[in-house]
Amino acid sequence: MSYAYQPDEDWQPVVVAAYRTPIGRAFGSLATVPSEDLLAPIIRRILAETGIAPEAIDDVLVGNAAGGGGNIGRLAALSAGLPIAVPGVAIDRQCGSGLEAIIMAARLIQAKAGSCFLAGGVESVSTAPWRVERPKANGALPRFYGRARFSPDAIGDPEMGVAAENVARAFDITRQRQDEFALRSHRLAVKAAEGGLFRAETVAISTGQGLVDRDECPRPTTSLEALASLKPVFLADGSVTAGNACPLNDGGCLVLVISRGMARHLGIEKGLAIIDSAAAGVDPNLLGIGPVVSTKKLLQRQPDLALSNIDAIEFNEAFAAQVLASLDQLEISPDAVNKEGGAIALGHPFGASGAILVTRLYTQLVQSGAPGTTGLAMIGIGGGIGLTALFEAVRLS
Repeated sequence: MSYAYQPDEDWQPVVVAAYRTPIGRAFGSLATVPSEDLLAPIIRRILAETGIAPEAIDDVLVGNAAGGGGNIGRLAALSAGLPIAVPGVAIDRQCGSGLEAIIMAARLIQAKAGSCFLAGGVESVSTAPWRVERPKANGALPRFYGRARFSPDAIGDPEMGVAAENVARAFDITRQRQDEFALRSHRLAVKAAEGGLFRAETVAISTGQGLVDRDECPRPTTSLEALASLKPVFLADGSVTAGNACPLNDGGCLVLVISRGMARHLGIEKGLAIIDSAAAGVDPNLLGIGPVVSTKKLLQRQPDLALSNIDAIEFNEAFAAQVLASLDQLEISPDAVNKEGGAIALGHPFGASGAILVTRLYTQLVQSGAPGTTGLAMIGIGGGIGLTALFEAVRLS
């Protein structure tokens, strides 16, 4: 099914390659690998696969949320051996950074500001520097802190887990539903891994201890009983546990976004067209339901789009509570999303997660699907933001 939003055909942005690293647990299999070295092998793989000349890349757009600042896009480009003339830029929309990078690449192509971009995101919680607040008075001690502020105190700036508890209570998402959804995520991810469904999208990473070629977090032996035995993490009387929330992770992901005209010139036969996207805000105290408003905003711009007609939906599973609340509000069955598992099982490397959603769609719709199939990527973001993007598998020749 095709939709009304069609820019000038030669300048339609299309994803023609999409890869990610295995996702490691924080301080686990990828703990010694800095962010740029998570991305460099992906860049080299994309160039080798597509035959794109390195000098043809207009820019490298990389999302990052918890790193040490600086320009990770430029650092990754140089680490991968791209020509000095290829620039790079870092993008921070927190958990939505990787998806935002891909959307920005698409918008640049639509504006005819370039025709070839590497875009995605990366996070290495294991190697990220500590954050220290400068003392406000002479002789005072510095203060360590975990994250930047998302919202002013006058509005409320809860930690992510507390915000998930707020959502669970506001939308009556029970502990049992959260645990059942988490179990589903692990079972689907384990089944997909055992069936080799992640192999086509994964680039192995070399570490000092050997080669990492598979995701570290999916649990084949978990059970509903095991999940139900876990205690709440954020509030003593809460329902959010380590089992129904995502872990902390390391990982990277990049896609190649080019114009349809360039794809034809290169003889590339198929890809994932980026049709439209929308970002919108919600109360930061209920930040997990951001995808509700961003998806509704997208639907307003796409009058022919019905959620029931979407072939694949990838929704970032930061917390089961916020996924279920958002799906309830959008009247989407939980069984319709993340059919090969999500971030509760696979992991949530913040800056990379939005790009991983797109890579999962690419694998399902382009590598394994058919032209005309459609997909949505949806993610909730710290500070109360939702980000949703619409894609369609297309023939390019």
